[in-house]
Amino acid sequence: MTEVKGVIIHSIPKSILDKFGPYGLKRWLELISPQARKVYCSKIDPETWFPLQETLVKPMANIAQLFYDWDLKTAAWEFGRLSAEVRFRGVLKLLVKIPSANSLINKAGEFMASYYRPCSISVPVSEPKFCLVRISHFPELDKTTEFRICGWMQRALEIAGCKQVNVDIIKSLANFQPVSEYELHWK
Repeated sequence: MTEVKGVIIHSIPKSILDKFGPYGLKRWLELISPQARKVYCSKIDPETWFPLQETLVKPMANIAQLFYDWDLKTAAWEFGRLSAEVRFRGVLKLLVKIPSANSLINKAGEFMASYYRPCSISVPVSEPKFCLVRISHFPELDKTTEFRICGWMQRALEIAGCKQVNVDIIKSLANFQPVSEYELHWK
């Protein structure tokens, strides 16, 4: 079973509350599964591991249904961006500006492997204003999680000072290809 760390999911209710208000949060909590509701209605320990499908993938589908007219790509991408905001806010936001964009993405494997398990991520190509990020092992990787990762990387690079950041999925484990690959371009 693939798992996601609490640090990823703990910000979801607050993001819903901030974007869609108390009524939006209430509607979402009523829609998610009883197991997911139990997690989201309790204090989420950022270091605890949770089942990926039950606590991230399915609740993201509910977010897409309620607030994004079933547009899962937009919902997951947006919440990936919001997750990067939470990750790099405050002091961390200042620290992320110190290294180059390439060094930030080169650490993507460390970041992602600490958020999802099992997971193997590498950066086989890292050039000025371009990186290729490869996920070679991630059971149960689906489009929702891929889009969240795209949004997270895009926003992390923007916080690092990059402009016109584009993230494209060129290969996908979710499409039964041997790896997932993301091309990242920026100015």
